[in-house]
Amino acid sequence: MINSRRISKPIQIGDVTVGGGAPVVVQSMTKTDTRDSRATIEQIKELEQYGCELIRVAVPDEEAARAIVDIKNEIDIPLIADIHFDYRLALAALESGADGLRLNPGNIGEPAQIKQVALAAKERVVPIRIGLNAGSLPQTSNRQLTIAERMVEGALEQIQLLESLGFDLIKVSLKAFDVPTTIEAYQLIADRIPYPLHIGITEAGTPRTGVIRSTVGIGTLLWLGIGDTIRVSLTAPPREEVTAAYEILKSLNLRQRGPVLVSCPTCGRAETDVVKLAEAVEAELARINRPIKVAVMGCVVNGPGEAQNADVGIACGKGRGVIFKKGEMVGTVEEKDFFTALMKEVEGL
Repeated sequence: MINSRRISKPIQIGDVTVGGGAPVVVQSMTKTDTRDSRATIEQIKELEQYGCELIRVAVPDEEAARAIVDIKNEIDIPLIADIHFDYRLALAALESGADGLRLNPGNIGEPAQIKQVALAAKERVVPIRIGLNAGSLPQTSNRQLTIAERMVEGALEQIQLLESLGFDLIKVSLKAFDVPTTIEAYQLIADRIPYPLHIGITEAGTPRTGVIRSTVGIGTLLWLGIGDTIRVSLTAPPREEVTAAYEILKSLNLRQRGPVLVSCPTCGRAETDVVKLAEAVEAELARINRPIKVAVMGCVVNGPGEAQNADVGIACGKGRGVIFKKGEMVGTVEEKDFFTALMKEVEGL
């Protein structure tokens, strides 16, 4: 059983509630040049179709900050400006209508600069994420501490500064590539602050390895009751990040969006090409947003049971398969009709 979820102070990013017991929010980051507003808009629109609820864009210069105006006019989800090195870009992003800011204490830490940003954000009621990364820690941090402790130390310093300015629209992240370090950091800070936590494993890698690393880290934290928003950081198109994030949430029964596919790994008992069938079904299910459960099974050991437990399922045998719907057998089909017969029942749900 998942540990009791840590209840944090809710904040509002655009029309999305983060924390305070709200569902865990899925977010991603564009991989386009933000200055190319058309390409950025198109990527965000695609992400919206995949269920992305918050989007972050890089703001490397003033031109990118100005592009936020045009981008926001054509998207339907809140936009967060990712700021590094130059606090003035945060001010420009706020002027352009950003719904949230991400500041990195590792490269923006001057109190006078933070004060200007905080006061401008407070005036506009725009939250700030204090985003610590293990790869860009503040130079002033205590090197005798562990990396996780240094991240927590940096976050607490920034939080104290913002609170001294009367600013409490705060979200915090403490990300590392190393999974145990990330988990340690979030555990250390979870009981010390009331603010929502954005969780993820940074620079996780390509989909083949990055999804595994992210699932272990994010899944463990969510199981511990820690996490209000998530991003799966992959060296891949951002739609892959959103899909992976929902699969993590679905696997823990925290969110349900889109189908769940149950498919057997196949073995020497399989008498049909279950791999080919499961891949075809998975591709077709990607077009569906409804939370349904579909089973593709290849032998008599677990096949009938799993197929019966799904909304729609097929238990494949040699040359023939049995179709189940809502626990009841609805017919048998020839091998050449496995895919079409199964998807017909899915469409009829």
